[in-house]
Amino acid sequence: MHASSMPPGAPPAAVRTRRVLLSALAILSVAAPAMAGGADLPRPAALILHGGPILTMDGPKPAYVEAVVVENGRIAFAGAKDEAMKRKGPDTVVRDLEGKALLPAFIDAHSHFINAPPLAKQVNVANPPVGPAVDIPSTIETLRKFQAERKIPSDEWIIGWGYDRNGLAEGRDITREDLDAAFPDHKVMLMHVSLHGAVLNSKALEWAGVGADTPTPPGGVIVRMPDGKTPAGLLMETAFLPVFAKMPQPDQAEMLELMKPGQMTYASNGYTLANEGYTHVKDLRLLQKAAAQGRLFIDVVALPGFTEMDQWLGKPEFPFGTWNGRLKLQGIKITQDGSPQGRTAHVAEPYLTGGPGGEKNWRGETTQPKDVFVATVKKAHDAGLQVFVHANGDATIDQAIEAVEAAGMTAAEDPRTVVIHSQFQRPDQLPKYAALGMSPTYFTSHTYFWGDVHRTNLGADRAAFISPMKSAAAQGLVVSNHSDFNVTPLDPMFILWTAMARTSRSGVVVGPDQRVDAYAGLQALTTGPAWQFREETRRGRIKEGMLADFVILSADPVATDVGMIRDIDVVETIKEGRTVYPG
Repeated sequence: MHASSMPPGAPPAAVRTRRVLLSALAILSVAAPAMAGGADLPRPAALILHGGPILTMDGPKPAYVEAVVVENGRIAFAGAKDEAMKRKGPDTVVRDLEGKALLPAFIDAHSHFINAPPLAKQVNVANPPVGPAVDIPSTIETLRKFQAERKIPSDEWIIGWGYDRNGLAEGRDITREDLDAAFPDHKVMLMHVSLHGAVLNSKALEWAGVGADTPTPPGGVIVRMPDGKTPAGLLMETAFLPVFAKMPQPDQAEMLELMKPGQMTYASNGYTLANEGYTHVKDLRLLQKAAAQGRLFIDVVALPGFTEMDQWLGKPEFPFGTWNGRLKLQGIKITQDGSPQGRTAHVAEPYLTGGPGGEKNWRGETTQPKDVFVATVKKAHDAGLQVFVHANGDATIDQAIEAVEAAGMTAAEDPRTVVIHSQFQRPDQLPKYAALGMSPTYFTSHTYFWGDVHRTNLGADRAAFISPMKSAAAQGLVVSNHSDFNVTPLDPMFILWTAMARTSRSGVVVGPDQRVDAYAGLQALTTGPAWQFREETRRGRIKEGMLADFVILSADPVATDVGMIRDIDVVETIKEGRTVYPG
């Protein structure tokens, strides 16, 4: 899509897509062994970096150093160039940044890492600028081309990712009938952009066992045809979860081979730590095997899901809070509502546009009854687990606050309960977060992708307080910002731009009083997620003793006008002194 045809405020497509690389690249080592010497002599450095703005992210305001020294994968010195050069040995690699900016590598606060490898076997049906789908015919044509190119035989699956009715010209969901007309002999699934549902054609619904007699489960949505019985195609939340669970997946051997390009998707965007934001037991075992075989070249933090708690809680094979290779199990993930763009987030006041199936006075629903949810949080806390709660709507956030209170958690205990998304907060909920030691990971990309949709569904006032980063900081909260990949692109500069500009597709500023400056936005991509994952002593800052995890950018975001932030390139990503993504 050419820039001239893009909606107002849209990022250039080339800029947005060039970092999502699925090709394997060589990992270059620049580390050198330390020289023997007297105790009074400085150890020779493996790497010295200088010659550009080096933003340390160490402190409440921007601070810079002239040079960084790396030894054995860690930062040995950060300060004046003259002092750094005293540590130069015969094997030291000295790198001139040539004016480019060096920052701590980005930390992925929340995404779905395990989705990255299989994307190579699916087709992008997202709306511009992420994908090509502008209407139902273009979506169908994209699927048709994919089927032809991959020569997918009859009765096999055609899977599209990134489906979003909000960006289609027709303003309605694709139905089973739309898909059946083009693919009568294939099973077709369009994964909803929220990852909380999908549209299925008739053969796929038949395979899933979903028919006219299938009751809608509590917390789920089965959109029906005008007869009120026949499924129309769209399944959401608890109606979709069992279908997704039984979907055929690449076998373990194939997934292990896809780990490298999957990680490169993150490394090419400047991340050296990826989050697997809801991990099933089978995927835990896959990640453990990948770590044991040395297939992980970036770090992965996994959050085992609450629905399989009985399979992993207290099991020695699933240790929490420690690194095993490049994998750490951080805590439990509890999903308690859906998505606001899908109108399945649980809100205190009804959606202005009703529910996804035409429901009136619709407020969304929770995934589990409140008492069950509260009990799950307490059980996890009593077991010593850090709790991560998916909560988008303010009514669900109320439940999260109540659950934390019921579990006896307070800020003094330092539980670091992370509320994932935490989007449609009310101002009165922020002091409660502070008192209870709760921390939000926000999703400001929504202001661009669905800001206009939220204004329509919830009204301008509620939409304006989505992901209230500035108000949260004023309460003393540690916050992060995320992509929820593959809901939106991993691109950290785009995420930063959305936190600073909060501009919708149509050019409306969604909550101007919640815009933050570049430094605050960068904290939400570095020091904020480091703290939330209890990694603040190891990463997120350029400081002596920290991991030598860096990203080199084409320009310093702090010194760049907000309108140009999204055009900054990731030039190189360095993991513990080794280049894992070359520009």
